[in-house]
Amino acid sequence: MKERKYTVAGTASQYGITKTRFANDFVTRLKILDKAGCDNIKLVELPEPMSKLQALQYIKVLPEFQDEESAMAIDIKLDEKMAIAKRDAYKQINSKVKLAV
Repeated sequence: MKERKYTVAGTASQYGITKTRFANDFVTRLKILDKAGCDNIKLVELPEPMSKLQALQYIKVLPEFQDEESAMAIDIKLDEKMAIAKRDAYKQINSKVKLAV
């Protein structure tokens, strides 16, 4: 399965919970988050289309995401995506080993 790529990434809070957000259209995503009642919306254009894992690694070091809530949301999602990437790599290695046997 081909991995989706995004051109916009960031964080937004809704009902006191900060989550990571991804999109391909900055303005549309901003309007949707605003209409949904989100606040503390922080979105940035990515330098090139990126997977969620790549985008999280990119925005993690940006100064606008260094506040506690944004950093925690990014770390949680980054840990989740890293675990999925490791699992997928393990499955891929296992399937190659089974094919070789």
